[in-house]
Amino acid sequence: METLGLADSTPKSESRLKSLFWPSIQSGSDVDYLGTQGYWVCTIVAVVSFVFLLAMGQPLAALSTLLFYYLGGVGVRERSRYAAVVVLAMYVADTLISHQIGVVRVIIGGLLISNLRATWIAATWRPESEEAALPPRFGDTLGDKFADRLPLWLWPKIRILYYVYSAGFLALLAVGLVMMLRRAG
Repeated sequence: METLGLADSTPKSESRLKSLFWPSIQSGSDVDYLGTQGYWVCTIVAVVSFVFLLAMGQPLAALSTLLFYYLGGVGVRERSRYAAVVVLAMYVADTLISHQIGVVRVIIGGLLISNLRATWIAATWRPESEEAALPPRFGDTLGDKFADRLPLWLWPKIRILYYVYSAGFLALLAVGLVMMLRRAG
């Protein structure tokens, strides 16, 4: 595979911690890596939110939140600025509404902010050099299938539906926030 230039032997241009919280792009491989990283961050937020809402006895909210964050992660993987913005906006609004600002929430919020920054940079990445070419997406492992193949196949099919769904979801959240503020004031 390496002789064909298909191996993932391109070294990362920065450490994992730096790429999580303050990513930069120097090659097409970095663009792909940041998209994958953003996908997994959104997927983890989706699953954790789903589990907590299910444990609280709110299955409809759990399922709709899972879809919101997971499909947002699919959009982030495909370099959608809109998906990165709405995922971050939803997380910040949820944090403010729930009044549960802790270390874990702040770290995840930081990851989503850097996710937005990385998506914004990746969406505009268009140098015309040979190093700028995006690496091929493999489907060898289950993780590759979920992070590489599924978003590539799914995003074009659900993109417009996600725009409508997420806008409605955020509008519903905004109405809830206004009602909560009226009760408090």
